[in-house]
Amino acid sequence: MNVTAGLDKNKLDELKKYMELRKKEEYKESYLIDILHKAQGIFGYLNPQVMDEISAAMNIPTAHIWGVATFYHYFKLKPCGKYIISVCLGTACYVKGAEDVLATVKKELGIELGQTTQDMLFTLQETRCLGACGLAPVMMINDKIYGELTRQKVTEIIKDLRQRG
Repeated sequence: MNVTAGLDKNKLDELKKYMELRKKEEYKESYLIDILHKAQGIFGYLNPQVMDEISAAMNIPTAHIWGVATFYHYFKLKPCGKYIISVCLGTACYVKGAEDVLATVKKELGIELGQTTQDMLFTLQETRCLGACGLAPVMMINDKIYGELTRQKVTEIIKDLRQRG
């Protein structure tokens, strides 16, 4: 069975080259998280084919790789949208209205936490603290923090992102 069927060959070659460097190390298993990070960066998420490829190349059981990938919150096992919206539900944000922010995002996007819009534009997730408590309530979209949010600001931000596509 060809585990790489359906994977982009250029992306797969990039991952294979990266793994070749790690395979030469004495404790190759210690590089698994690093390799999973690289794979997710290349493919956008860790699908079963990618994990099977890592298993075969590194001679690490697929079950072990799945265990690591599902243990850490950072790893994504399904495709994410272009914009990943993380609404902070930490104490400061919660007290200052994070529930309203989250409800507005859900309503605007028509999705729940952990879901991605059908057009693959938005993925919604929660986080516990973004370290911007002075700007509460906040959300992060990809790597940008948006603070002092209101329902109206959230609606405007989402509208602007939709226009950008």
